[in-house]
Amino acid sequence: MDFDFSFFLVLATLVTGVVWGGYVLMLRVQGVEPPPPDKEPILVEYARSFFPIVLIVLLLRSFLVEPFRIPSGSMMPTLLVGDFILVNKFTYGIRLPVINTKIVEMGQPARGDIVVFRYPKDPTMDYIKRIVGLPGDRIGYVHKQVYVNGEPVKQTALGIYEGSQPGSQWGGETLLSEDLGSVTHDILARVGEPAAKEGEWTVPEGQYFVMGDNRDNSNDSRFWGTVPEANLVGKAFFIWMSWDGGIAFNRIGTSLK
Repeated sequence: MDFDFSFFLVLATLVTGVVWGGYVLMLRVQGVEPPPPDKEPILVEYARSFFPIVLIVLLLRSFLVEPFRIPSGSMMPTLLVGDFILVNKFTYGIRLPVINTKIVEMGQPARGDIVVFRYPKDPTMDYIKRIVGLPGDRIGYVHKQVYVNGEPVKQTALGIYEGSQPGSQWGGETLLSEDLGSVTHDILARVGEPAAKEGEWTVPEGQYFVMGDNRDNSNDSRFWGTVPEANLVGKAFFIWMSWDGGIAFNRIGTSLK
């Protein structure tokens, strides 16, 4: 069990609910009318005030959407350092907070989805990457080219990337369009230089092969393996704010694909 923010939200909801509810129940058992709010014990007053707030935040964050901030350039050019994104928590099923047990089946992850997941090597850390390989797929990566079940994924060179954010510190990366079938998206690659990691991998059942869009600056499945379905947090779908020394108004409201 990870003692993360979800755990403290659950704990705060339980504590405030027990304090407030226990006080009301005690008065009813004693046959005493509840006093006005300003006459309640201070602890009960705080519990009554905070309980609905933490409960709503817990429900929204656990079952609907959760905000994240992008800390690195591994998903450039799709996501930049300082982007604040929203993640759909019910796309792949509804899970109980903290224990992450799925209680309702929903949709299945698709190739091309941008997903937030708990890093398999350290589940206390959240990562964000793009799904390239589905269960049973054979994924190859040779000379900056992705292969799915032996077939090369179509790439189209778009020119030299002009971005200057962290994650593009080498300069001169090639901007390419990559077609994963259901999704066409942009990637960065230092064409002409050796890939940091090449090989072929078979994706086990119930797991997913993920890669960063910034192919030469991403710690992903090429290095540490696949992501179990149970580690998926949700699907990223929207940029609601972007701040890296200033507000990037042109990125606010961007839908992710």
